[in-house]
Parts: sequence; C-alpha cells; structure tokens
Amino acid sequence: MTDPTTQDNGSATRVALITGGAGGVGRATAVRLLLQGWHVGLCDANADRLATVGRDLDRGAGHVLEIVADVRVVSECGDAVRAISEWRGRLDCLVNAAGIWTEGPSEQVTEEEWDRVFDVNVKGTFFMCRSAIPELERTSGSIVNLSSDAGINGFPGTAVYCASKGGVSLLTKSLALELAPRGVRVNAICPSDIDTPMLHYQAATFGNGDPEGYLRNLLSLYPQGERARFIKADEVASFIEYLVRPEAGPITGACLSIDFGTTAG
Repeated sequence: MTDPTTQDNGSATRVALITGGAGGVGRATAVRLLLQGWHVGLCDANADRLATVGRDLDRGAGHVLEIVADVRVVSECGDAVRAISEWRGRLDCLVNAAGIWTEGPSEQVTEEEWDRVFDVNVKGTFFMCRSAIPELERTSGSIVNLSSDAGINGFPGTAVYCASKGGVSLLTKSLALELAPRGVRVNAICPSDIDTPMLHYQAATFGNGDPEGYLRNLLSLYPQGERARFIKADEVASFIEYLVRPEAGPITGACLSIDFGTTAG
C-alpha cells in the first residue's frame, strides 16, 4: 500500500494548515499550494462556507481536509493541529490567514469590540502557532502570518486594528528568533487592501451607506493615483507560496510589504 504522505516518486508530500481557509486569501493560498502538490488542511469557523470551498478545491481527490475550528478558542487550535497531523502524519507549514477588521473613533470602542478583534487577530494567531510548533520542528517547517500595512504604519480611525496587526508583526519577529535554532522559520505578509469578500463587507459595514464611495476613498490614499487598484488574493497567495519554498530558507523574522507603496513614506 502506498504511504499517503508520499508522492509517486517517493518524496514527502508537504502538508499545510491554513486558518481562515474559507476566506479569500485562505482559499487562494490553498489553490496555489495544491497546484504545487501539497496537501492542505483548511481551518475555518464557518462550517457551511468551509464545506463549499473544500468541495470546490478537492473534487474528491482527498488532498483537502476541512477542519471546523474557532481560533479564538485555545483548545480548538490544538484540535486543528492534531486533526491535520493525524490526517497526513506531518505538518510543514502553518498559514494564519484568519482575521477581522474594525474601524471608528477610539472614544466609541467598546471592550467587546476590542476583545473580538484581538481574540481573532492576535490570540488566535499566537495559539495556532503554539500548537503547531512541535509538528513544524519535526519537518523544519515554517509559519506565515497575515499582518497588514496597518501592522507597520498607523492609520487614523483604526487604532484597534492597527494595534492587533502591530501585535502580529512583532509576534512574528519574536517567534522567528525563538524558533530559528529549532529550524522553524516565521514570517509575516503585510498587505494593503485585498479585493476579497472581507473588503466588500468592510465597505458595506463602515461605508455609511456608500460602499462604493468608501472603496474609492481607500484607493485615493494609494500613490498610483488613477492607476490605483486593490491587491488580488492570488497575488498575496503567490507571495505566501514563495515563502514556504526551500529556496526561501534565508528569510525569517521578516514583515514583508505587498501594498503598492502605501507604507513607503
């Protein structure tokens, strides 16, 4: 019987776990990795959406595992890592793509909103990393965290989100130094606005009834002027796919911008 963790040539099939796997960046990253022969675990709290994405990507091939888990719950982070380890016997990469947005005047921020954003963006990212470290050490694997241009520069009206993504950026650097002697690389991608359902939800929720105007205002902040556009999810996924390749071995502890220059000056 053929070992399910090996390819036809006998080499190990690499395995990735992606949180926010039913979202735009998570799905695009899964597509990229599957095309490179990886097996992929998609982790998301939305069971219905996860089932749809998993079915669309796998088409009965058995290369995708759907894991329903809420990264805000520490025990469920551990359950997700155990599930993928039992599925394929290894873990080579963790991509923390789960995240949520908020904005508005700081004097109106509630404790509930603060906790909601930090529980997903920071707590969830950390405890997924914590759970995955032993598995990644066995494979000399890597972690890619989704930070943001707001994790590098401050923007008005987004103090809570900026604080959470700034936390992800420095968490990435600290973990990279801690895990380097153990052979595990840790990096962060720091994109500006990505053209995904999350961006359009953001515009609908915070656009004061004018989501198109909200999006136009975002683009007006880009240095490209009339040429400005939003990043595509596949462009972010391509960046992530490069970072998990062996030839990216020297890259660790980096917070890498993909933002059309929004944080350049």
